[in-house]
Amino acid sequence: MYICPVCGEKLKAGQSAYVCRNRHSFDIAAKGYVNLLLTKGHNPSRSGDDPMMIRSRSEFLDTGHYSPLADKAAETLAAALEGIREPFIIDSGCGEGYYTVKYAGRLPQASVCGIDISKSGIAHAASRKKLAGAANLSFAVASSFSLPFRKGSADAVVSTFAPVTNDEYARVLKPSGKLIVISPTERHLFGLKELLYDDPYENKPNRYSLRSFGLVSEERLEYSITLETPREVGALFAMTPYYYKTSADAAERLKSCAPLTTECGFLIQIYKKIPD
Repeated sequence: MYICPVCGEKLKAGQSAYVCRNRHSFDIAAKGYVNLLLTKGHNPSRSGDDPMMIRSRSEFLDTGHYSPLADKAAETLAAALEGIREPFIIDSGCGEGYYTVKYAGRLPQASVCGIDISKSGIAHAASRKKLAGAANLSFAVASSFSLPFRKGSADAVVSTFAPVTNDEYARVLKPSGKLIVISPTERHLFGLKELLYDDPYENKPNRYSLRSFGLVSEERLEYSITLETPREVGALFAMTPYYYKTSADAAERLKSCAPLTTECGFLIQIYKKIPD
């Protein structure tokens, strides 16, 4: 499944490591994932979301507030791959694996692989895999901009609130491959922003330079959630970029704001690879 990030040769899994024909070796962690992120351009201990952000995201997602999105994304992916007997799916920028586990459960005939540059995220994702008993799922520490997969090997790539890269997605997808991109709509978490900022702003539409893809369809999923406790509010806040952009005074206001009702909005776009 994986290719060596050093030489591009196929990696073979042994009992404790993945090894290529040129003898480049990558240890398999105790939790079952492999780290394929090269140190050049990255500090492996600091790449991606930190442990606090991963814990907060996991705590929030486990409340079920985003389960409508997870269910809709899995349904969309299954429909996009209808008729493909044993599809290979890459969840690019999978974070702590919440959505990836959903995809593996919804498509038991598929092979699903989640990658992220956060070692903390992938370690947590591997724990989710074990709890779910998802034998068709694997995780690796790797970059969306240097995917450790062969050219034309994937039937679908999913990117949820993650960086989007035209060249790598076009390289790893088969000629008929699908790309599913999930991003926030304009008023996603606007109720939270109203508490944090004097002049809250709507999200700007994401613009992707996907020159190798054509948009097939898009769908909006929007609903409201109510966070009943300060702990829930704090977990949501800590998993967002606002945590690092908000003043201490504004963050302090969140401790006494529960219950908090806020909008959730997601744009689900399906792209098809354009033939070369």
